Amino acid sequence: MTELTLQALWSGVLLGSSYALIALGLAVVFGTMHVINLAHGELVVLAAYVAYTCESQLGLNPLLAIPAAVIVVCAAAALTYLCVDRIAKDRELNSLLLTYGIAVMLTNGVLMLFKADIRSTKSTWLTDAVVMGPLFSMRSEIVFFIVALALMALLWWWLTRTWSGRALRAVASNRDAARLMGIEPRRIELASFVVAGLLAAFAGVAIYSFGVVSPSLGTTLTVKAFVITVLAGMGSIPGVLVGALLLGIVETMTTTFGSSALQELAGMVLFLVVLFVMPNGLFGRART
Repeated sequence: MTELTLQALWSGVLLGSSYALIALGLAVVFGTMHVINLAHGELVVLAAYVAYTCESQLGLNPLLAIPAAVIVVCAAAALTYLCVDRIAKDRELNSLLLTYGIAVMLTNGVLMLFKADIRSTKSTWLTDAVVMGPLFSMRSEIVFFIVALALMALLWWWLTRTWSGRALRAVASNRDAARLMGIEPRRIELASFVVAGLLAAFAGVAIYSFGVVSPSLGTTLTVKAFVITVLAGMGSIPGVLVGALLLGIVETMTTTFGSSALQELAGMVLFLVVLFVMPNGLFGRART
């Protein structure tokens, strides 16, 4: 029982690291523009299918498909921003409707091109087992766990140590004041969408490498990202990692000791419990 529990915890940490990449992209866009991009999960799925195409048509390892996925997804994210930027009134509400429409179009586009069949990698190198004492995992899970930590560290460094990162934080804090300081908000907002697309691209390739993908997966991933962002506390990017790991562990523990059919329900119960006990999230600040 102890080894089974440790394995479930380890699998939850590995899964949560990929969830963190997805949620960080959503959090960066929300923090900058106060816009919830409902098409974010579909961008992750788009990256997964780019990896599938590169593997099935070109015979490439999914890892080598990452540059193509980054280009395609970042371009799609930039186009999404250009559409959102045209909203003149009630941006928060109208952007929900707009990005939901974009999500539907992306889902149906993927469905038309690849059908409804589930896809997963055929790379034996990525799916080979890695054993570390009582713990085991797929090689792809270890690889993308390291990649996720590196990307999160790089994002933290960019936000805190570079001019563009500080400009993004300034726009998130006060858009008008940032403009008075010589910062062009639209350029920074576009950068936030591109950064979110970059994170989504890596997350999509990761999910394809150790899991299964289907055109309908995007909605589920968007909901998970939103749940993690709220768990962390809106605007708390460092807390996103903790929220993602917590969600991943709860899901794997539920699957291990309960039923896979209860996995999504367990995540929502966690969401409701945290909000009931801590309405501002795990790391959110109370509004005064």
